[in-house]
Amino acid sequence: MTPSPFSSVSAGRKFKDKFVHALCLTAVLVGIAFLVVVIVGGIRDGLPRLSLDFLRNPPNPRRPEQAGVFVAMMGSLWVVGLTLLIAVPVGVAAAIYLEEIARPSRTRDFVQANIANLAGVPSIVYGLLGLAVFVRAMQVGTNLLAAGLTMAVLVLPTVILVTQEALRMVPRSIREASLALGGTPWQTLIRQTLPTSIGTILTGIIFAAARAIGETAPLIVVGAVGFIVKSPSNLTDSYTVLPLQIYSWSSDPKKSFQINASAAIFVLIVVLTAMNLTAIVLRNKLQRR
Repeated sequence: MTPSPFSSVSAGRKFKDKFVHALCLTAVLVGIAFLVVVIVGGIRDGLPRLSLDFLRNPPNPRRPEQAGVFVAMMGSLWVVGLTLLIAVPVGVAAAIYLEEIARPSRTRDFVQANIANLAGVPSIVYGLLGLAVFVRAMQVGTNLLAAGLTMAVLVLPTVILVTQEALRMVPRSIREASLALGGTPWQTLIRQTLPTSIGTILTGIIFAAARAIGETAPLIVVGAVGFIVKSPSNLTDSYTVLPLQIYSWSSDPKKSFQINASAAIFVLIVVLTAMNLTAIVLRNKLQRR
């Protein structure tokens, strides 16, 4: 009996599916393995230093056993807060315009393609942009405001793309039903489209914040300092951030400071994990409504 050609095609597809599945699973396991190694290393080396005092104390260049990450954490909170305050309104408004208002045209396609390209630009390039535009051209100075503006530009493409994707996920029938019942396009957008997509938008915003809190290179370029003993209190103050504090400690030859760096790495991983889990839980909760 001659075998059917369809059976050989089906077997080939099954083999390709299994191969791709195994390849993706391997990639996931490798990523998890690296993460576990980093977390275990941070816990093993930094656990003796983890305490409430470590979270509450400022850095101490003479007594590393009394040093803490409070100033760096406050600097990170300031930078992330300014970043979201600037990037979220601009990004959401831009996404709404591109997805809901702008008509299809070559100009729109050009802008859309460049936004997608900007999302993949290395972060150091944004640091150089912030240095040229905000620090020198606009004479903002090497302070928190320059950092917030630079990081806002960095995460802006991510906010725009995530918001656009969230708007596309809203069923067209919801818009058509609202318009059929007499609602204006703006009323449909405000009362139907945005509430339906808010879960995915908030998830993207939290992921953007997680990226901002883990960046170091752009902030070094625009004036972040490696050592500071006072938390910033206004937009013109000097600052440091948690990743930069980790870099400063890890580059110190003293073993005590390297232990501090391991403890700070664990703190940063916990913060990033908490933000990502919050985004996932929030998205799932809002999508059920």
